[in-house]
Amino acid sequence: MRVLPSYAIAWAMQPWLSLPRRKRRPRARLALVLPWIVACAMSCESAPDEEGPEEVVREFLARMERVHGSPQDARAAYELMWSEARKNLGERAKRASAAAGRQVAPEEMIAPSRFSLAFLPQEYSSVIQGDWAEVTVSAEQPARRKETVRCKREDGRWRVAVRLPSLSPIQMRDGSDQRP
Repeated sequence: MRVLPSYAIAWAMQPWLSLPRRKRRPRARLALVLPWIVACAMSCESAPDEEGPEEVVREFLARMERVHGSPQDARAAYELMWSEARKNLGERAKRASAAAGRQVAPEEMIAPSRFSLAFLPQEYSSVIQGDWAEVTVSAEQPARRKETVRCKREDGRWRVAVRLPSLSPIQMRDGSDQRP
């Protein structure tokens, strides 16, 4: 965190302080100090706030809506998924890479046309139990709708627990039925 030294602020206020007390105007003081306050606030690096499960679900839904074949948007959504979903997509990407003959990234396995919201979320509420949370996403209009999204805390950050279908095992041909 970068803090301006006190002499810099005093230097900025020096013309104002040199005026007799009756001629000092609060607006003039504010005009002198405000740029320094803004510069200090912009230069200070604050630690990112701990995002709760509600914010993560809200951001995940927003990122998924932006995925339309864009690798950057797909990567952004992929980063908010829990480790099990990332492993699943990683294995799918490995199989797709073998079949396509080129390297396929795990986030490329997110099909953009397969995601759509059944309703526009208006309210988010969560119940946290240890490293798990259930976020209730609801809407009043046009009809009362409610869905539950599970989240898991991994490495100190909340991730959306996306349930993907399990992969079937790879079937190997035995060498006995090969023809010469």
